[in-house]
Amino acid sequence: MYINFLGKVFFIVFFFFLQTPLFGQKSNLHRVISCNIRVALDEDETKGVGWSTRKNVCVKVIKAQHADIICLQEVIGVQNEDMKKVFSSYRVLGYDGPEMDAHKEGYHGIAKNLILFSLKRYEFISAGCYWLSETPIIGGSKSWETARARHVNWVRIKDRSTEKEFRILSTHLDHVSQLAREKQIALIINEAAQYQPAFPQILAGDFNCTQKNQVIEQLIHNGWKDTYREIYGQEEPGFTGHSFLGENYPKKDKTGKIDFIFVKGNVKVTSSHIIKDKIKSTYPSDHYFVSADLIIE
Repeated sequence: MYINFLGKVFFIVFFFFLQTPLFGQKSNLHRVISCNIRVALDEDETKGVGWSTRKNVCVKVIKAQHADIICLQEVIGVQNEDMKKVFSSYRVLGYDGPEMDAHKEGYHGIAKNLILFSLKRYEFISAGCYWLSETPIIGGSKSWETARARHVNWVRIKDRSTEKEFRILSTHLDHVSQLAREKQIALIINEAAQYQPAFPQILAGDFNCTQKNQVIEQLIHNGWKDTYREIYGQEEPGFTGHSFLGENYPKKDKTGKIDFIFVKGNVKVTSSHIIKDKIKSTYPSDHYFVSADLIIE
């Protein structure tokens, strides 16, 4: 009798717990990571930091984050195939497209920005790609003195449990021209502005500039929030590009964080980190990866 009574009490308490906002909030937590994985280069192989050496380390570091959404930059064909194999429970989007590169092998200046999302958690709605140039529908097009063709991949998905839809964008801005970076980010801002202000959007990537740059200020001015600053404030957190040297990078005091995750619309940031993991002495990339835990409101 007493045991039955305790069982009923436990059931009532457990049912109440399921209905609380805290429980619902946890189910609405989305972990996003952004990883510049460094293109697979022959010159890196000769230095001992090529893709064949780093691939397993890169995969292990990424998997350890248990991310729902993974944004990658600097991906070429061999890396795309590897990611599709090892992340079979994710949908991998953003590599296939117009064959603007006439060369079938190697790296010729065009690398893609993939987006991976959990098939178990999300339903695919739509996806697209545009190039950061004056002719954004032309694959591989360049403008504004950009050193390389740059682009954005985007995916719109729906959380199967909450039925909330949102959008993820993965990009990589030019590494040489400030004019190009400013024009490229203006195009991203204008394209994203076609959505209602409250619609949740997540922008991740390598911006090749620090938070004091006009590029970042443009984003902030147009309603985008830096997930790292939302948690830690305005102080510069330090470098993310490190040439495979980590804390031994000699220029670490002269640079800053260049990899970001931004959000816009009804998105709450609960945590943000710079991922400095390595395995033994091997780093997964010449960049630290970054993460953010988000609630789609």
